[in-house]
Amino acid sequence: MRFLAGLGIGLYFLMVGSAPSQAQHLSTYGTPGLIDMPTAEVMPDGNLTVTTFVSEKNNRNTIAFQILPRVYGSFRYSYLKDFGQNASNSLYDRSFDIHYQLRTETTYGPALAVGIRDFGGTGVYGGEYIAATKTFADRLKITTGLGWGRLGQRNSFTNPLGVLDERFKVRPPNNAGLGGQFSFNQWFRGPAAIYAGAQYQATDRLTLLAEYSSDTYVLETSRMGFDASNPFNVGASYRFDNGLTLNGYVMHGSALALQLSYQLDPRKARAPGGQDPAAPALTSRQQVAAASWNLPPDQTAAEGPSPRDVLRKRLDDQGQRLVGYEVAGERATVEVENDKFQVAAQAIGRTARAMANTLHPSVTIFVITLRRQGLPITTAEIRRADLYDQENALDGAWTTLARASIRDETTGLPTGTVAGAYPHLSYFLGPYGRVSFFDPDNPLRYEVGVSARASYVARPGLTFVGVIRQPVLGTLADTTRVSNSVLPHVRSDWARYSQESDLQIGNLTAEYLWRPGPDLFARVTAGYLEEMYGGLSAELLWFPAESHLAFGAELNYVKQRDFDMLFGFQDYDVVTGHVSMYYNTPGDYHLQVDVGRYLAGDFGVTFGLDREFNNGFKVGAFATLTNVSSSDFGEGSFDKGIRFEVPVSWFTGRSSRAKLRQVIRPVLRDGGARLNVANRLYEYTREERAGRIVGQWGRFYR
Repeated sequence: MRFLAGLGIGLYFLMVGSAPSQAQHLSTYGTPGLIDMPTAEVMPDGNLTVTTFVSEKNNRNTIAFQILPRVYGSFRYSYLKDFGQNASNSLYDRSFDIHYQLRTETTYGPALAVGIRDFGGTGVYGGEYIAATKTFADRLKITTGLGWGRLGQRNSFTNPLGVLDERFKVRPPNNAGLGGQFSFNQWFRGPAAIYAGAQYQATDRLTLLAEYSSDTYVLETSRMGFDASNPFNVGASYRFDNGLTLNGYVMHGSALALQLSYQLDPRKARAPGGQDPAAPALTSRQQVAAASWNLPPDQTAAEGPSPRDVLRKRLDDQGQRLVGYEVAGERATVEVENDKFQVAAQAIGRTARAMANTLHPSVTIFVITLRRQGLPITTAEIRRADLYDQENALDGAWTTLARASIRDETTGLPTGTVAGAYPHLSYFLGPYGRVSFFDPDNPLRYEVGVSARASYVARPGLTFVGVIRQPVLGTLADTTRVSNSVLPHVRSDWARYSQESDLQIGNLTAEYLWRPGPDLFARVTAGYLEEMYGGLSAELLWFPAESHLAFGAELNYVKQRDFDMLFGFQDYDVVTGHVSMYYNTPGDYHLQVDVGRYLAGDFGVTFGLDREFNNGFKVGAFATLTNVSSSDFGEGSFDKGIRFEVPVSWFTGRSSRAKLRQVIRPVLRDGGARLNVANRLYEYTREERAGRIVGQWGRFYR
């Protein structure tokens, strides 16, 4: 009793003096945990991790994202060697996890969390848990948990939740089938078991780990000859400065394993910012007035450039293409197309500086309209005096915003105020690359080659675009898998487009964009719209300038293209379209809901949720549910996936509007497939709308 009392008093003072350790460790499942067992911890909000775990017969690759301060989710792709029923074939498995922290750790109490592993896959890793984690003396973390499913196997006992309902005592068989279904009837049901473990942060870089595992690897033992009779796992983790962590484990007394993890904060760019040339300093009004282009003709020695010509050159140096210009009394109106800055507020700021350094001081009001392909989107009106007065003020950008006016723009200046603005030709020649995931014969396939793109803006809003590609090297065409879909093969024959093509026409379109009225945008696109389809697409968007909410409608008639990706078509055609709602929350989150008809003729709804950071880095997920049954859909049961969008400037530190985009689907099938038409209006206009500009106005003076 004296020993227990002394131990209790010692632990009490350790708890009072402790703060949660900042070290983060990822388990073999790629989420915060010990070795195999989960903890109650979470990652820093918004963090993204990539983990690969390798043992003799098991490989897990996981992407995890801290969706909310208390919630993280993960997607895992695993390889289990010789896992087939007859031990002669292997399994490639896809699974999702979700974890919710019920309580954060405090001085007097542990963090508490609840989670579900493999809630939308085949159920191979299916399990649920409640975990508690407490830090002692800053360096030692103790975790204990109660597990079900795979986590409720070793020394299990009757489910304590059975006191609530007798059904909790029995876990029904796994009926996930081809995966993609939610086995609600299994969650937190059946026998339960206790697991426990510890992490000790030996140094700022080295962490030592030990755990008692409640997972007996029943399936792996029976099918793969895996020996998990020893419940104890031990390991060490070493963290490098660049975000990499290397782990080594001895599992179940005999198996060796390695793990490599990379954790990043999307808010922090890989390359430091500020690598662009600094914004031009404001020139005094007196110097501007004395500039040769602002002097009366009788005071200049020779005919020189006009203020418009000088402004055009200076804007071009800042990545802004001048397409409209008018000076009337004290007001000067310019229209620009922002070819450089990801943040529209920065483009407005650079344009305003160029105007202040060029136009005669009698011009006191700057009106700046942002266009894209000639489409007017938004106008900002700024007083010249505010630009000078607030340049060096601590909160100058926000004071300037308070005095500025930002509004919708439907018409703009007449065409022709700037010679040579239209027509306008741009082109690109360079390499391209694309990847395909999760083919069981080769989980990562790729194609690289040369791509040429040309865009010709004949007049404001009317654009002709062509893209051709020549594959040079890759494995996309090597797949031998043939679609077994019972639906029209609207996407599942994707491999044939690589196998039966050489020189490819990616798309060849004529597009017209216009403004039917205030807060309205319209688009019509005709031609070869994407790799697999050609036809006609029309869209209307209602998007108030300062609103978080927008609505759109799209209607398409398309035919499926020949597999050679040239000019021919197949017999399949379809009318498809959607009504869409877009909602941008006051925080980082963006919700999109699309309801309509998909390429296979099925009807349904797509839910998409993205988290977009202020620097443009975006992580999201989507799911589509239609009237196609899970059995008719096939493997995966319904269309779903995760997506990433990363500005090139995040890597380089230099301003650019270019972005890298990647969608990862567990499987590409025909149900819930949507047309991939370019320049859908919401994303096309969103960066230049008032709500987005105001939210990023801090870069106005950058």
